[in-house]
Amino acid sequence: MTAHMEKPASDAAGEQPAPTDSAASMIAAFGGVRGMIDMTVPGLVFVIAFTISHSTWTSAMTAGGVALAFAIVRIARRETLQHALGGFLGVALAGWIAVKSGKAENFYAFGMFLSGGYALAYLISILVRWPIIGVVLGPALGENFTWRQNPGRYAAYRKATWVWFVMFVLRIVIQIPIYWTGNVTALGIAKVALGVPPFLVVCYITWLIMSKAPPPVKPDDEDATTGSAVGEGAPLVEQRDERREGRVAD
Repeated sequence: MTAHMEKPASDAAGEQPAPTDSAASMIAAFGGVRGMIDMTVPGLVFVIAFTISHSTWTSAMTAGGVALAFAIVRIARRETLQHALGGFLGVALAGWIAVKSGKAENFYAFGMFLSGGYALAYLISILVRWPIIGVVLGPALGENFTWRQNPGRYAAYRKATWVWFVMFVLRIVIQIPIYWTGNVTALGIAKVALGVPPFLVVCYITWLIMSKAPPPVKPDDEDATTGSAVGEGAPLVEQRDERREGRVAD
């Protein structure tokens, strides 16, 4: 898939193609496929262990052990502590909640709560005109936050952020009804199904959106691109709103 994703959006004369490393950068910026696997596999191990042992404590310890093994491998490979410990800490907290409550389904409650938090954060970022996808991908693609002075790229990042928001909402909508049934096996299967596959699909849709956006402006070229924009340093999307409000007032 990556090979196809890395093709330029257009070869038309006068058009600058999207960065050839954009697909890989997008996936890596969100923890990569391996990061998603590290978060998904312990959940699968938990449900398998619970199906066999019917013990919340045993299942939590088994899943925690797998997450710890993943973390040790990442540390041994000198990967960032964020990636090495993030997955383990999440699984450890989920296991603690399940054991403390005595309900195996609560192992997945933390993940649902986290998805809800992500959905809220993505929605707020859109409303305040700092879409999270732009905040994350801008530095990863070498444009930093110059996309805020580029209406086309701002709109693309905003649209992509909506896509991620929908993914997180769907996770909650699908998992909550299963959670209330107390069916740990079904909840574990849903957790796995809603992990890596949707992540890859959303990354691909994000790439499609960004491949059709205007080319990024590097920070060194920002002055030449923004020129004599009204209100030095103000985003063009906000400048247009200000001009429109001025016309209405007149």
